[in-house]
Amino acid sequence: MTNPLFVAWRSSDGDHGSWWPVGRLEHLEGVYRFVYTRGAQQRPGFRGFTGMADLDEVYESESLFPLFSNRLLGRSRPEYDAFLRWGGFPPGANPDPIAILAVSEGSRQTDSLEVFPCPTPDGDGRLNHVFFLHGIRWLNDEGRARVGELQAGERLNLLGEPSNPHDHDAVAVYTAATPDGVKIGYVPRYLARDTSTLLGALGSEGLRVQVDRINRDAPLQFRVLCRMQARWPEGFRPCSGAEFEPIVDVAAREAA
Repeated sequence: MTNPLFVAWRSSDGDHGSWWPVGRLEHLEGVYRFVYTRGAQQRPGFRGFTGMADLDEVYESESLFPLFSNRLLGRSRPEYDAFLRWGGFPPGANPDPIAILAVSEGSRQTDSLEVFPCPTPDGDGRLNHVFFLHGIRWLNDEGRARVGELQAGERLNLLGEPSNPHDHDAVAVYTAATPDGVKIGYVPRYLARDTSTLLGALGSEGLRVQVDRINRDAPLQFRVLCRMQARWPEGFRPCSGAEFEPIVDVAAREAA
């Protein structure tokens, strides 16, 4: 069994901060399962995905649903091995498609859908989460140049941006050099709110973020893989809003 993924959708109203969780995807015992979450009911304009229009249904399949499989790079593509390397998978790995989507977020340019993992404690009960740095293409010249100088293992700092006009939960990523770090991007949208919670609970010193991999041959969205590590605070429950709760009680339906 792999950790489940949430599916986020953005309406076409031009609001850059309007991404909203609407579904949950998981792979267990050889079966892929997709259910809609309460966010699908709460988001105006959302009508369900093609081929999965009933918000009250539990969708199951032995193969990954086309909506998501079409977001995976084909194994026959010449850049497939490089793509796995960019995501931090070891050479020769054959990762579950869910694991690949968890790192790549399954997003496309000008797309209205992305998938993301919810942070979970590792075997030691700590936070150990990897993500690709977002927002590189929007950086100024200084930021772009600094991204080109990053090294694996380099420590990074985080700073919330509550006045960001596109996303009040935005968390910017800076180099850790003193006296003034250089902004090099952002924490992914899906991780921003929970990252702000962690910063409030642990402080910047208690939340360690560093460059895990530099992929100089990759597109910008896969250029910098970061790793976030911290102790898991008591009571910390990421992805815990009502919008993340399944509409259908799968366990109750199976027991009926």
